[in-house]
Amino acid sequence: MRSRSSSIRWVSIGFLVISALLLVLQLVRYSSIRAAMPTGMKIAGVSVGGLSAEEAADRLNQVYLSPIEMRIENSRVQARPAILGYRLKIENMLAAADKQRTSLSFWIGFWRFLWNQQISSEDIPLQYELDKSRLKAYLESDIAARYERPALTALPVPGEVSFNTQLGGTKINYETSISRIETALNSRDNRVAVLDLAQTAALKPTFDALAFSMQAIIDESPYDGLVEIYLKDLQTGKLIHFTRRRDEIENTPVDIAFSSWSTIKIPILVSAFSRQEEPYPEVLLADIAKMIEQSDNSASDIVAQEAVDSIRGPLLISEDMFALGLQNTFWAGYFKLGSPLLQDYKTPANQRTDINTKPDPYAQTTPADLGMLLEDLYYCNKNYGGAFPLVFEGRVTQAECKLMINYLSKDNIGQLIQAGVPASTIVAHKHGWAVETADGYIHTIADSGIVFTKGGDFVLSIFTYHPVQAIFDTVNQLFADLAGAAYNYYNLGIPTQQ
Repeated sequence: MRSRSSSIRWVSIGFLVISALLLVLQLVRYSSIRAAMPTGMKIAGVSVGGLSAEEAADRLNQVYLSPIEMRIENSRVQARPAILGYRLKIENMLAAADKQRTSLSFWIGFWRFLWNQQISSEDIPLQYELDKSRLKAYLESDIAARYERPALTALPVPGEVSFNTQLGGTKINYETSISRIETALNSRDNRVAVLDLAQTAALKPTFDALAFSMQAIIDESPYDGLVEIYLKDLQTGKLIHFTRRRDEIENTPVDIAFSSWSTIKIPILVSAFSRQEEPYPEVLLADIAKMIEQSDNSASDIVAQEAVDSIRGPLLISEDMFALGLQNTFWAGYFKLGSPLLQDYKTPANQRTDINTKPDPYAQTTPADLGMLLEDLYYCNKNYGGAFPLVFEGRVTQAECKLMINYLSKDNIGQLIQAGVPASTIVAHKHGWAVETADGYIHTIADSGIVFTKGGDFVLSIFTYHPVQAIFDTVNQLFADLAGAAYNYYNLGIPTQQ
């Protein structure tokens, strides 16, 4: 019995020793595993289970510091992240991984290890720094210099109202491209960034280019009479002012005296409001509307008689124009047939001997005079500027200037200047032409107005004269083309108004 009991004791001791040895071996094995990254651990989506911190760092660098590919149009460029200002925060990510590795107590982890239970592990998020200013500098110096194309100046199409806008360039959209590059730098698998190369519009042509375009339009037109154009940029004050006759080698000097015909109704309108105060008589406003909207001559006489002076109305209106510095604009007698010529006006324009359009002795003007009058009206309406406040000593108010522009914008004939701009464009203008009693033909056709557009406002005053006969359809098309060229110049790249 004693011998059997002793054997059992030694067997038990042996099992205990073996169990202790197995436990020690498992402890050693677990300690080795615990010292490395847990099985299943990922840092920034990269599997690092079983790796040491140094090995994990190397693997992350291999993935995220490998070159990315940038595609621009049909070209491909590779760049190392370090050059682009990209840096991994390796220490931070390893520290987060180590914290997760040691968050479970040794013995609990050992117990799970003994029972072959998976030790839970979460993906450590990517941490990095990107110097976007350095990245942009790289794009500007290395990529833009090779792949961007500068826009060229839009040039007028000779003889047409349009400008060649197919001269735009390309420019990197830096905000979008940098965002795409950042996405590629932070990707394990898709390390390709397609750069956004935006199309840029052709540069706006110079003001001189517009003048060239208008001259070319006249040269290409079948109209072979005289044309004088006055165009004023109401934002910059730049001016285009020239005369031209098709195939003429040397242009006639500007400021030619023309029959004003119904364009004289603009001065009548201004003088009438300079002598009226609110509340305006309803009958007077009705006659003003007829004068402008219907170009009614009888209504014009009534406005001058009722609002200015019953006898000397035309003379006082002329004096108002002279006071504004418009030396070549006058109205010397009422429209009614048989009305006497109240004064024989001599002006710098009608005393010229180099050119004679046979201007009507009753009413004359020049494109520049009407252009400057409309310019004063525009600035009076806009900010109570121009010459009106000073010359009229406050008798013409800003509200009255706005009212006058409203009247002029209702001269809706759909021809001449209006024929060259979109129908929705506001054109505050007055046209004028007449069949002359001497031969039954039209010789002078005119239109002067303020054109309001999204791309900028301008004054356009055009007068034409033909010594034999001005064919209206031909002249109308010329006006439309000239106005269209000006409108297109101001609104390049802006959607057409509907």
